[in-house]
Order: sequence, then structure tokens, then C-alpha cells
Amino acid sequence: MRHPFETIAICILPDHMHAIWSLPTGDGDFSLRWSLIKSAFSRGLAHEAQRTHSKIAKREKGIWQRRYWEHVIRDETDLARHVDYIHFNPVKHGYVSRVIDWPHSSFHRYVSDGNLPADWGGDMRDIAGQFGE
Repeated sequence: MRHPFETIAICILPDHMHAIWSLPTGDGDFSLRWSLIKSAFSRGLAHEAQRTHSKIAKREKGIWQRRYWEHVIRDETDLARHVDYIHFNPVKHGYVSRVIDWPHSSFHRYVSDGNLPADWGGDMRDIAGQFGE
């Protein structure tokens, strides 16, 4: 692999995604990897009829935002907080009421590896019921 990385955590949602990657020591080129992923994915899509001149000039299909937010993990506490945020994101956005119900997440790997319990994050239906919702 020419541009290796390890996916520590990931969650893919209908309109955005979150990922934590570990790159080889001395390699901080996240943008190259995102560019390769975006272009490989986009090549498999049908061409859209209506794209702006800017998107055509930059060979963009319009499904990706041009930027991404990068954060260097500071320590184990910071890592745990970001992994939790990523895994809870489908619940936060209302796609599911339990983290385990979202199939497009590394949460399932964390459960199968014994790092998190299957009921991690609770059930929002139970919490809503506590408040009469």
C-alpha cells in the first residue's frame, strides 16, 4: 500500500462522515488520503447533469465538501472522547435510537473486539419515555 493508514474509528452517515486515522510515524498527509478516497469513490458515480463551472473545472461531482476538519489527538482521553463522539453520531442526528442499530460504524468492531458493550450509549426511546416524550 503506497499511502497506508489504520482506521481507528469511523461512522458513515447519509450526509457526512467521521473518521479517526493513524498514519505511519512522520507521515501527516491526511489530505492526500482523503483526496484519493474521494476521487476513487466519485469515479464510480454517474455524471450529474447540472454542475457549476467551478466544479467542472476542478473535476468535482458535487458530493464532497472541499474541506475537512482535522484534529490531532492529544492523548488517550482525547482519543476516547472522539471515538465516543463518532460512535454516538447516528443517535445524535436522529437516525437510530441505539448506537448498535447503525450499521455503518466501527462501533460493531469495538463490540466484537470486547472494547465496548453492545448496549453502549443506551436507548434514546427509554430516555424519552422517562421524560414523558
